[in-house]
Amino acid sequence: MVGKPRGLTRESGVRVMSSSLSEVKFLTVAEVAKLMRVSKMTVYRLVHSGDLPAVQIGRSFRVPEQAVHEYLRAAFIEAG
Repeated sequence: MVGKPRGLTRESGVRVMSSSLSEVKFLTVAEVAKLMRVSKMTVYRLVHSGDLPAVQIGRSFRVPEQAVHEYLRAAFIEAG
């Protein structure tokens, strides 16, 4: 996902998340676009370029809400 995932440990060569995926809130591309106040095409470009992490489910993408906030925070710091 974004940066180094929290709670990641190595046991027997297998990575295990200590926090549950049920705690992660996923957003649709349309929801991300609305939150960022950009077009859906801009979100798709960010996802395809790897700048914004996403999970592909069939032909749809879901973006972790925390990833959007981290992307915006990083962009804000760069612009400042």
